[in-house]
Parts: sequence; C-alpha cells; structure tokens
Amino acid sequence: MPAQGRRRHPTWSAFGELGRIPSEYEVVTHGLNYTLRTGRTAALEANPSSAANLWFLAYRDRSPLQVPDWDGFRDPDRLTYRAYVTVQDEQETVVRGLLDEYSEVGHDRGLPPGWLAVLGLLFTPARRPAHAVQLCHSYLGQMAPSSYISNCAAFAAADMLRRLSVLAYRTRELQRAHPAAGFGTADRARWEMDPVWQPARRALEEALVAYDWGESFVAVNLVLRPTLDDILLRQLGETARANGDDLTWLLLANIDLDAARCRRWTTALGRYAVAERPGNADLIRGWVDRWTPRADAAAEGLAEGLAALPEAAPSASDVVAAARQARHQVLVEARTA
Repeated sequence: MPAQGRRRHPTWSAFGELGRIPSEYEVVTHGLNYTLRTGRTAALEANPSSAANLWFLAYRDRSPLQVPDWDGFRDPDRLTYRAYVTVQDEQETVVRGLLDEYSEVGHDRGLPPGWLAVLGLLFTPARRPAHAVQLCHSYLGQMAPSSYISNCAAFAAADMLRRLSVLAYRTRELQRAHPAAGFGTADRARWEMDPVWQPARRALEEALVAYDWGESFVAVNLVLRPTLDDILLRQLGETARANGDDLTWLLLANIDLDAARCRRWTTALGRYAVAERPGNADLIRGWVDRWTPRADAAAEGLAEGLAALPEAAPSASDVVAAARQARHQVLVEARTA
C-alpha cells in the first residue's frame, strides 16, 4: 500500500479512545507487563504447558477476581518511579536527621528497662514480618493482571525494604547502647519462638502461599497489613512516646507515611473491582472472612506484648479493638465491608 494511502494511527493509540493526551503517569505505566502482551498464547514465551505458564493461567488469568479491563484502574497518587525516588529521598533525609539528632544526645541510654524489653520483643524482631510482607507485595507485582497494579505493588515492596532498613539501623543503635539486651542477636529466636509472635508468623507464612493474585491482595492488603500496621506502627509508636522514646515514635510515624500510601491504592483497587463487577464484593468478602480470624489472632498475640509494659501500658483488649477498627476502616473505604 502506498505510504500516502495508509491510515495514520494517533500517537497514543495504545490507550484507545482516551479523548485527551495521557498523563506522564499513564505513559510510563501503561502496558509495561510483558506477560500481558496483546495476542499472547501464554504469559511467557515458552511452551504454554510449561509450569510457569500454567501458574499464570491458574492464579492470574483464571482467578475468580475479574473485571472487563484491569487497565482502567489508576493509582490515586499517580506514582511514577521518578516521583517515588524523589519522595523517598526526602523521607530518608528526615530519617537520617532524626537518627543523628537523637544519637548525639545519647537518647537510647536513658530508656527505661521495661520499655527496652518491649522494644526487644516487638520492635527489633519486626524486620521478619516486614520481609514477609515485602515478599507478598513482590509476588502481587509479578502476578497482577495490569501494570497499573503491578507498579503499586512494586512500590509497596520497596516501601517494606525501606522499613527493613530503618528497623535494622535502629536495632544496631539499640544494640550499641544496650549490648546485653539481645537487640539484633535474639530477634530471630523471638520471632520464631515467643508466643506473642506465633499467630502473626503463622498468618504471614500462610499468606506467602496464597497463590491466587486476588486472594493474595485481599489477605495481605485488605486484612493482614492494616491490622498489623496499626499495632506495629501507630500503637507501638504512641506507646513509645508515652514511655519517653520519642525517636521510635518519630521513626514509626515516618514509616506510616508509606503504609498510608499503600492503603490509598489498596482501597482504590477494591472500589474499582466492585464498581466494575459488583459480584466481586461477595468474592472479596469471602476471602476477608477467611483471613480475618488469622489477623485477629495475630493482633491478640501482639497486644499481649504491649500490655506487658510495667508503666503506660495499653490494655490488650484496647489494642485489639483499635486494630480491628483500622482494618474495618480500610474495608469500608474499599467498599468491601
């Protein structure tokens, strides 16, 4: 066909009839997942009956959680890689400033013994659950049916890596101030053996084998993470402040900014799934009901750890009730309660 007779495609034809110029966020996010390429016979360029392709077929393409077009979802923060690293660079500057300021005045040496025990029980071992959640977000990023969802999950996984780094640095500072307290050396044993952690450990290990992408999203983003974050970030931070540990309170408040961003796209995705296919509401509620007892058991275990403080201790029942309310608020915002 002569060149002058060919029909010229719009510059942004991949977006269909968008009716406007796409945003930078859309340009750098749309269609990035090569396993979802148009006209594919399988997710990967291998035998369609290979184990990896059957995995995508079973746990993504044939997931019961479906909508007509997942590419219609948008991250409410419209986050791109460039924007993400800019925001997080600013947050790391804040963290470094806090650590330097409090280190110079010997903050950790004056912490009361009872609070040091709680830090060793709940704060420094929290690297382990953070890593488990990071793995779950990474899996979701690989399995999600749209690059708009994959990018959100990838940034959430990166957030958890930042959390791990902050917790590890703080652990080392506590270890240097109190070398006999077990900071950094007893953390693994506490995570694996202490009764307060075992329900949370079981829940997160079971979440790691929730292979359907939809169930993984519901289990971690809608149920487990809102519950655990409320205790290990907000409530632990407030208790730290009540016990004279302003540094831990400020660090946890900084980390909670990442958690809040994750909650925003999580609830937006829940609303999108229900709006595009109302039947998804019952499906999601079924998964919520399956994972809620695990989340509640995890909250009850961690609450016992906080309630063991000799002074300024919250009651275990109040800790659990607040965590349940935080989770319920996420479910309400996602229109899945």
